[in-house]
Amino acid sequence: MAGKTDGSDGDTSVVTKTHTRTQRPPLYKVLLLNDDYTPMEFVVHVLERFFGMTHAQAFEIMLTVHKKGLAVVGVFSFEVAETKVAQVMDFARRHQHPLQCTMEKE
Repeated sequence: MAGKTDGSDGDTSVVTKTHTRTQRPPLYKVLLLNDDYTPMEFVVHVLERFFGMTHAQAFEIMLTVHKKGLAVVGVFSFEVAETKVAQVMDFARRHQHPLQCTMEKE
């Protein structure tokens, strides 16, 4: 006991377990923007084709886009949102419509 008065044996190591928690990826809103030239039925078709909506759902969203100027048509991971935007923009261009589709972080 050469000089130890606190009663400890000198072992100060601490064992800790680390728990790794995976974070959910950030989500992105896909937005459809209104314009004065794209026919309403084309917008309904886009919503049904690329976003899996029923005709009634697509019609309601189309009216929201028409009345408010834009509407959120889905919320996805970055890669899925980016793909949806590209698909809609390409489809609209091929059919010679100026329909705009964008995405923003939620």
